[in-house]
Amino acid sequence: MKIKICGIRREEDIAFVNEVKPDYIGFILAPGFRRSVDFETAKKLRSMLHPDIAVVGVFVNDSEDRVVEALESGIIDIAQLHGEESEEVIMYIKAATGKEVIKVVRVSDRYIVQAWLDTSADYLLFDSGTGTGKTFDWDLVKDVDRDYFLAGGIDMENMEEAAKCLQPFAVDLSSSVETEGVKDFEKMKKAVEMAHRL
Repeated sequence: MKIKICGIRREEDIAFVNEVKPDYIGFILAPGFRRSVDFETAKKLRSMLHPDIAVVGVFVNDSEDRVVEALESGIIDIAQLHGEESEEVIMYIKAATGKEVIKVVRVSDRYIVQAWLDTSADYLLFDSGTGTGKTFDWDLVKDVDRDYFLAGGIDMENMEEAAKCLQPFAVDLSSSVETEGVKDFEKMKKAVEMAHRL
């Protein structure tokens, strides 16, 4: 199982991930969130990152052009769309850049999950909200037959259960690998080791 560590924003965070080697890291490129970074910061942090780690940029109802710019400039490898973006927006970004897109689905019921199963996005990411750190009812995604990221309150306590019950392509962690609001090396190390073992 692959793992993404989201909300990377400091040089220390990059040093940590270079050592623990998650498959993906995430920069919050949408403004206004506690872990948000601007393009310049993301570019600087990216330059310090181990080349084997893929970079995901998180956007919330942003302009397609801004997403395309981040992908084409090499700041990020994959765009994660966390707002109300339409299928047309996903198709435009993919056509313009040839890069992968992750579409976030806030899982409130089975219908919203079904509605996105045929998207042209490369991956879905199932979450309970926008960085809430809370789990949702996993039964709602139990039968999904495509690769997806599982987010929302994933931690060392429930990751093994998630792997067994759902077999997601990847898990996405942020607050559960932090202590007092900043990334914690030991927590990140344990989480990456567990995900890769599972």
